[in-house]
Amino acid sequence: MVRALAVQIGVALDVIELETSAQMFECLAAGGCDVSSLGFDPTRTSQVGGFTPPFMRVDYSHMVHAGSDMRHVDDADRPGARIAAVRDHASTLTLVRALKNAAVVDAATPDDAFELLRTARADAWASIQPTILSYVRRLPGSRMLDGSFGANFPALIVPKGRAARLAYLSEFIERAKASGLIQQAIDRAGQPGYHVAHQGGAT
Repeated sequence: MVRALAVQIGVALDVIELETSAQMFECLAAGGCDVSSLGFDPTRTSQVGGFTPPFMRVDYSHMVHAGSDMRHVDDADRPGARIAAVRDHASTLTLVRALKNAAVVDAATPDDAFELLRTARADAWASIQPTILSYVRRLPGSRMLDGSFGANFPALIVPKGRAARLAYLSEFIERAKASGLIQQAIDRAGQPGYHVAHQGGAT
């Protein structure tokens, strides 16, 4: 998406990889980033200058270790269950709102959350499905549960006070969806779990 954007506006692309959403907010506020990508969540709207319409949908699920009797994501929300989750990730924000019985064990990064599950300090790990599928290969017998407890809707975000930039990017996203550009990018990646967000909205 950002490569296509850079080509369209005729600028060189400098990709800055950040591990946490907090670092992303700091980068935008300090002027170190002009635009970034983040899963939409209503709790994040006050921290940025705005979200474009989402360009993808990525469903959430749980990863469990070998021998777990959980089969569906609903099975994880039971008294005494411990669910590992990455701190401030969009999946975690959704998970916390949805849980009624299980407890969240937070971690700083996906590797840390995986380690909680691997060492049996958590009974499940909540994340986006593509991430779970990539980590399943690293833990024999582990698997992803059926169902979903929600979805991540990645969008582009801008610093505060950049309304014109947000409007331009929003139009760019809608054109990219309509032209098939995003579907082509998903197809090239060849990774399961990614879907184009519906035109004009998140669902």
